[in-house]
Amino acid sequence: MSTLEPLQQRLEALEIKAAYADDLLEELNLTIYKQQQQIDRLMHVVKDLQQRMPEAGSVASGARDELPPHY
Repeated sequence: MSTLEPLQQRLEALEIKAAYADDLLEELNLTIYKQQQQIDRLMHVVKDLQQRMPEAGSVASGARDELPPHY
């Protein structure tokens, strides 16, 4: 057994770990990208709903302040 073999094995182990870390980083970046796309779509839907029903906020707050008929 030469003195370089343990060093070579350690180097190979580090290269394998680095490859796994690169793959994981790429996967995480893709996940974040997809989540941001979904957030952007949801924000668009919320804005669209707000434009369709601008009076809904004022009606809901006004209805809360009224007393029910049995009081």
